Amino acid sequence: MQLAFWVRRAHKWIGLVIGVQALLWMISGLYMVVVPLEVIHGDHLAHVPTERLNPSATRISQARLHEAYPGLTAVRMKSLLGKEVYEIKQGKQTSLVDAASGQKISPLDRDQIVALADAAYVGEGSIKGVEWVTKAPQEVGSRPVPLWAVHYDEPGLTTLYFSPHTGDLVARRHELWRWFDFLWMFHIMDYEERENVNNTLLRTASITGLLFALSGGWLLFYSFNRRKQA
Repeated sequence: MQLAFWVRRAHKWIGLVIGVQALLWMISGLYMVVVPLEVIHGDHLAHVPTERLNPSATRISQARLHEAYPGLTAVRMKSLLGKEVYEIKQGKQTSLVDAASGQKISPLDRDQIVALADAAYVGEGSIKGVEWVTKAPQEVGSRPVPLWAVHYDEPGLTTLYFSPHTGDLVARRHELWRWFDFLWMFHIMDYEERENVNNTLLRTASITGLLFALSGGWLLFYSFNRRKQA
């Protein structure tokens, strides 16, 4: 009887402590199940156009490229806005070089980013602003800055983020993603970076929830045994 009293009391207080978080787990989990992941990723809003390289195009040689840009650690050829370019790396620095002339064309300017955004965006909105971002907002995480942010005038408040050094579309953000990120913060209980799924607070809450379930299970069997005895 004494044990049952303390288990029942512990179960009640653990329930009060963990109940709010359990509700948040269920709400956030429901959102993640209802909204498809490809929608969260923004695949319906923008795509990366692919252009084939022209085998007969005029290009500077790899030897000239290495002479002009010493210390190359990686070279990749791609098509950008109808023009063939080399994406080169010199240590931690990445740049774009015109494949025909060998001239560096990065960082890309506003007009070039707008052209890239027009080629990538498949939504129904129009551009309402282009922003040069030097301090990464929460929604782009640890992606390196600076970035170009292209904002669209549409209900989803879509923003496309481009790298000025590579021209790559590095992030698609919209309201459904932002709600996902907000609920994900509560789901994993990482209220700062929203990335650590193995933090102390989450482990503590999980263990507390387990104790709540175990104490409830014990009380259930205890009640059945008491009824049988009666």
